[in-house]
Amino acid sequence: MPLPETGRDGAGPPGRVLITGGAGFVGSHLADELLLHGYSVRVLDNLDPQVHGPDGVWPGYLDPEVELVRGDVRDADAVHGALRGVDAVFHFAAAVGVGQSMYQIERYTDVNNRGTAVLLEALSREPVSRLVVASSMSIYGEGLYCDDGGNLVAPPERSRSQLRQGQWEVRGANGEALVPLVTPESKAPHPASVYALSKLDQEKLCLMIGEAYGIPTVALRFFNIYGTRQALSNPYTGVLAIFAARYLNSRRPVVFEDGLQRRDFVSVHDVARACRLALESPGAPGHALNIGSGQAATVLDIAAALGKALGRSHITPDVTRQFRVGDIRHCFADITLARMVLDYAPRVSLQQGLEELVEWIRTQSAQDRADLASRELAHRGLRL
Repeated sequence: MPLPETGRDGAGPPGRVLITGGAGFVGSHLADELLLHGYSVRVLDNLDPQVHGPDGVWPGYLDPEVELVRGDVRDADAVHGALRGVDAVFHFAAAVGVGQSMYQIERYTDVNNRGTAVLLEALSREPVSRLVVASSMSIYGEGLYCDDGGNLVAPPERSRSQLRQGQWEVRGANGEALVPLVTPESKAPHPASVYALSKLDQEKLCLMIGEAYGIPTVALRFFNIYGTRQALSNPYTGVLAIFAARYLNSRRPVVFEDGLQRRDFVSVHDVARACRLALESPGAPGHALNIGSGQAATVLDIAAALGKALGRSHITPDVTRQFRVGDIRHCFADITLARMVLDYAPRVSLQQGLEELVEWIRTQSAQDRADLASRELAHRGLRL
């Protein structure tokens, strides 16, 4: 399938770049993008078994030109060594998963918040020419809405009593129906999970310390990223990877609520390019920018499209009409600011992206651990 045009375009001087968490899904694609444009790339990663499996080996998809450093971002000595001779840093190291974060509270706070603090303390002594931190759309909580008069509304969280009655849509303070809109960066954050709170903390810490120490810093708020190399056996990864693991094991993908919640699904290729643009664009420092496709799709439609592409249309999604604490109803990106600041524009359509993903999925095997994760949430009262 045709993918975005690539090739060295001469933008930005080559240099040595460190990617924390760079052995993962997004970090490895970014490494490819940077190498293609003349940069040297070093990766710091602890090869978390939940993501990379129990064997603790570097994934084969990493380009052999990438310099590999095994270490934890919470280890000050490892971070100091990884920063030696580096011109810029992408901070991607994080524990990822909304549901899991609600019961592994200490771990998520330790990895995401303290790990960021260790990195920033090192950067305060060894400043670089640019720092780009991976933030998340989850910091918004619910996206932006308007009422029937066209007034913008940052809505209240849905109550448990409302959700128990299967009233999924977001309503205003007086019970009035609200209409979801694209969410701009100006929408006030309202994190609804430990993971979301930790990502907001990462973003604010990096921008704050960057300003204090004269390190040009950019935060990128990623929406729902999909693509090759996602950890299919990790039940807390992106929803498309979770659905793929179910289909590969001839099981129905599990869809919460009624499946009509809307998200913004963006190709990892577009995300990797946005990251490079954040490194090179003169006007990017100081900004927190949405990186998405700018298009909304329902979770149910995405599940059905993946099943069709895999030739598994006979396996219909299991719409549970259950909900998980920390989930939100609708959130999709307004990418106007990223277009202006980075000259970012998505190039991979959802159809193109799914074609590439399916071609890769057919070469993979996956352990379906979604039921185990779901039982854990139910046991703790986080799935109802």
